[in-house]
Amino acid sequence: MTLAFSGLTEHTILLSGGSTLLGHGVVRTLHTAGARVAIADIDAEGAKPIIDELGPRVRFYPTDITDDGQVAATVAAVVAECGGLQGLVNMACSYSDEGADSTRAQWLQALDVNLVSAAIVTQHARRHLRAAGGAVVNFTSISSKVAQTGRWVYPASKAALVQLTRSMAMDLAGDGIRVNSVSPGWTWSTIMDQRGGGDRAMIDNLAAPFHLTHRVGDPAEVGSVVAFLLSSATTVVTGADWAVDGGYSAMGPEQAVPAAPQTTE
Repeated sequence: MTLAFSGLTEHTILLSGGSTLLGHGVVRTLHTAGARVAIADIDAEGAKPIIDELGPRVRFYPTDITDDGQVAATVAAVVAECGGLQGLVNMACSYSDEGADSTRAQWLQALDVNLVSAAIVTQHARRHLRAAGGAVVNFTSISSKVAQTGRWVYPASKAALVQLTRSMAMDLAGDGIRVNSVSPGWTWSTIMDQRGGGDRAMIDNLAAPFHLTHRVGDPAEVGSVVAFLLSSATTVVTGADWAVDGGYSAMGPEQAVPAAPQTTE
């Protein structure tokens, strides 16, 4: 799926974690919107297909975002090679989570990737975004708002990132930098692909009861909201978490099934 949006012409967007299937969809949408995209990731092989597909306006910068020196070097290289920085997408993520059995090491690793690194990358990008009147989009999740059996680490890290987004928006407003987040629902991603053996229809069927759209989202659909939030079309929007979830967060325990009639059966 390709969604047309042209609001990012001549923008340079730094995106952490763009080497995944979901990352490819976001990169593709930003590229279609006219942006140059700099992918900061540890997975060069994962980034290669999207770079080969889209060409010179997409570049890969090998970066461990938990290493401050590498983050600083990547931000400096992107600005030097692209002439500035207009947007930042903090998308890199760790899914490490054993629920109640999660070790301290798992907690610290996931929080380092999902939360702390978003703050540090933003710190390094800040002065460049200030010069451009740029914007930041953080990737949170529907998991930030609900309890999920067997998951402690990932939801906690994403809930913290929602709050960090608000704090960032507050403190960066004086720099003219807007900060928002997107919370995807079930989205066709590398993990979904692996767990479903590539069977998209099967995953859609599993997702149907939990989403008003009765399917998983497409990476390009998430990417279109990211592109919108980075563009000048949303200059009054900051400090908000956007549900990009097919109605998942609007549903309660009754889902989309009329409950009252069942009480008379």
